[in-house]
Amino acid sequence: MTTTLAPPPPQAPAEDLRALALRHGLTVSGARPSLPAYVRQLWSRRDFITAFATARLTAQYSQARLGQVWQVMTPLLNAAVYYAIFGVLMNAKHGVPDYVPFLITGIFVWTFTSDTVMAGTRAISGNLGLVRALHFPRAGLPISLALQQLQQLLLSLSALVVILFCFGEFPTWSWLLAVPALLCQALFNTGVALVLARLAARTPDITQLMPFVLRTWMYASGAMWSIQNLAVGGRFPEGVVLALQCNPAAVYIDLMRFALIGSYTAAQLPPHVWALAVGWALLAFAGGFIWFWKAEETYGRG
Repeated sequence: MTTTLAPPPPQAPAEDLRALALRHGLTVSGARPSLPAYVRQLWSRRDFITAFATARLTAQYSQARLGQVWQVMTPLLNAAVYYAIFGVLMNAKHGVPDYVPFLITGIFVWTFTSDTVMAGTRAISGNLGLVRALHFPRAGLPISLALQQLQQLLLSLSALVVILFCFGEFPTWSWLLAVPALLCQALFNTGVALVLARLAARTPDITQLMPFVLRTWMYASGAMWSIQNLAVGGRFPEGVVLALQCNPAAVYIDLMRFALIGSYTAAQLPPHVWALAVGWALLAFAGGFIWFWKAEETYGRG
């Protein structure tokens, strides 16, 4: 006796299944929300973002004996090393009035950018457990890490102010310009962190490459030496000098020096410096945010 198998029931077309799911309010699991919805979700989790940043900042040096003192000591020790190498051995202080305030300000401002960018490369890959366990806008991770670096900078600025006092730099109205300069830099840093968070999530080797990129960028940004002095004697074409001055890290360093150091005048700034600062900030943040959002559904998978 032979047994005949009944033919399988016909499958509903994919279009019918999609219509059925929509009719009952079902959505694709992990689908990327629209950009306005994504921004609203991110804003609704602002308490998590600030709490996560503060917790990371508190825990960063919890195992060190000096604790949070390292937030101030690290850029100061870097500045001491760079002073010995560039200020003394290479005589970069020649032609730069108030070289120590000039150098310390450059190092503190550059460290803010450098640390934020490096934190961005680890935003997703360093928090995979959190990404895979909880549903939240992934942009909250690089944004919270950028906020952590801003908090760290604000704490360490107390040491910068003391050094400026020691070298005869006291508060003037121009010091208020440091506030918009830092806000523009924070937006720029966050945008770059978002870009690198997406890149490093798919290509972890970027984390190994970034120290070399950042070191080259630091030297090109005049953190330890005056870019304007390159034009003296025609050693470099004016176009090269202008391009170096207009790179975003150099723009924010120059604006902070202009705000805090009396001998650093407007003549040492590139043309349209505030337009450059705002333009770099908006371009990096808006572009980085949208580019990160476009890959929202891929983070933590694979």
